[in-house]
Amino acid sequence: MNIVWKAVGYLAAMLTMFGFVPQILKMLKTKSAGDLSMGALIQISIGVCLWLLYGIHINDVIIIFANSITLLSLVITLYLYFRFSKKTTENKNIPPVL
Repeated sequence: MNIVWKAVGYLAAMLTMFGFVPQILKMLKTKSAGDLSMGALIQISIGVCLWLLYGIHINDVIIIFANSITLLSLVITLYLYFRFSKKTTENKNIPPVL
């Protein structure tokens, strides 16, 4: 039964690690971050940092690895958010062409 729970842990880690990849790809494709919530990104980032610290404290390789990769994808998401939200804001100030 222990191997089943290890498999559950690895599957959860994989899903969490790559959970933001679809959002990153969408932002790169559309060059827009208009639908993202900064508050949600910050909240998730803080949670992932705390999980990483907890994993380090209990010396759990799965938790440490998964949350390190998740934190990296969140940093990329935040970078793209700031990069593309500025362009989105600038584009909103352009008056429509009649």
